[in-house]
Amino acid sequence: MKKRSILVIIALVLLLIITGCDYEKKDKTSDALKFKNEYESINGDKVGNTEYRVRNLTIPEDNPMVYADANDIITMMDNNDTFVVYFGFSSCPWCRSVLPTLLEVADELDIKKIYYVDVKDIRDQMKVDDNGKVVLEKEGSEGYIGLLTRLDNVLEDYTLEYDGKEISTGKKRIYAPNVVSIVNGEAKELETGISDKQDDPFMELSDEIKSETYNKFKCSIKCVLENKNSCSSKHAC
Repeated sequence: MKKRSILVIIALVLLLIITGCDYEKKDKTSDALKFKNEYESINGDKVGNTEYRVRNLTIPEDNPMVYADANDIITMMDNNDTFVVYFGFSSCPWCRSVLPTLLEVADELDIKKIYYVDVKDIRDQMKVDDNGKVVLEKEGSEGYIGLLTRLDNVLEDYTLEYDGKEISTGKKRIYAPNVVSIVNGEAKELETGISDKQDDPFMELSDEIKSETYNKFKCSIKCVLENKNSCSSKHAC
């Protein structure tokens, strides 16, 4: 009887261990859910001291977003991989205006993975001082600087506004949103997806604007998958 009780206790302990392991596996948030939570968690938040509110988004649970950092992208490019990478950050209003359409296009083109690099805090920051001289305010991370070199052929110039004029910093910049298609380790196409008719990231998006965003992303990603180049846009934040 005593032996049977011991066996029952052992069985219960094993069951608890197994159940606990399964729970830990189920409790691990996938990149897709992490991305969904990150972007949806700030829905409707007030933007600083302005009258604007963060655009509400509903991100599919099965979205293709895979978290990566700058060094991950560099490694994949050095390995001659072919992939799409989205540079942005959750509070970027321009990003939030085009992201749902990017996900729609990815689903239609059966793109299983889009690598996501949050660029909010890794970029260098330049400013114009009181003498009109461009100075470095904050240095970018080592990985970010490495990306500037590898993506140089598709990146836009880093410019600043001063006294009503646009001043070049002499550097390139990864803006947000920037969606870059990379073929065999080479950056082939950069697209923001932002409609030429959209001049405000907080404005209501008409069907016409959404359609243009859709066509920009589809053209860019599809043409690059076919090893061609086309499409570009200048809006970014």
